[in-house]
Amino acid sequence: MDAQSLSWILVVSFAIVVLLGPIAIPLLQRLKFGQAIRAEGPARHQQKSGTPTMGGMMILLSVVFTALRFSSSPTTDLLIFAMVGFGIIGLLDDGIKVLRHRNLGLTARQKLVLQVLVVVLFYLFLYFRGWHFELYIPGFNTALQLGPFYLIFLAFFMIGTANAVNITDGLDGLAAGTTAIAFAAFAAMAWWESQWNISVFAMATVGALLGFLVYNRHPAKVFMGDTGSLALGGGLAAVAVLTRSEIWLALIGGIFVIEALSVIIQVISFQSFGRRVFKMSPLHHHFELIGWSEWRVVTTFWLVGLALSIAALYFYVR
Repeated sequence: MDAQSLSWILVVSFAIVVLLGPIAIPLLQRLKFGQAIRAEGPARHQQKSGTPTMGGMMILLSVVFTALRFSSSPTTDLLIFAMVGFGIIGLLDDGIKVLRHRNLGLTARQKLVLQVLVVVLFYLFLYFRGWHFELYIPGFNTALQLGPFYLIFLAFFMIGTANAVNITDGLDGLAAGTTAIAFAAFAAMAWWESQWNISVFAMATVGALLGFLVYNRHPAKVFMGDTGSLALGGGLAAVAVLTRSEIWLALIGGIFVIEALSVIIQVISFQSFGRRVFKMSPLHHHFELIGWSEWRVVTTFWLVGLALSIAALYFYVR
């Protein structure tokens, strides 16, 4: 598969979301599927209250259609399962928020149980395909044989990635842009290794996200909601697993790692010492509160994510 074919896949996926926008966004508005903004967030975010959410469904529809159209295979099916599985959990969470008109959906325990269920099913699919449960270590040309412990690793890895992307989804275009960059890096890595099915799926996701940015860039006309952010995180983790690039995700998805760590650090610091390290977590809110405009925060995070992905690709192909 050449670069021109991947470009065509990106264009098709992009066009589907762009064409869905004028249909889906007014429909979400009529159904009153508006975002409830948490009171603890920056005050200027309150003006976003009521913006249609659950726009992640447009991304999912585009990715599923494009991936199956251009690369129907067991690998593609497994990637779609991971993305849609986590997306359904997000859809339930968003649905409860909308129906109850508040920023609280599924409980943390309910989310965790459902996410573990998706991971276990993903693991079983790998098991029955004869997957070697090992963790490749870049730079050392070796792999750790995890055996039955791989399920534990997989649970932490996939659930951690999904929720890190979810945490990052706090500003217009932030999660969409950073995940598009990460998926593009994995599309290149999969293409380099001739893993065509994975490359098609990743590039279809990039196209869908670029299409979504047409409506999600500041000021956003629609939010992806947990439907989109959890789906993207689950899909991203699945791509890393199937390309045996789990450790590379720490660099390619460095923005997600930093965002998640900022929340962990904030919680530990406040509970242990009664002091906050950041003005607000996740980190993107900290920069807002020190005076950065929302667009400046988003573009800066995009550039950092791009730099990390380029660095990862440079070291990967060496």
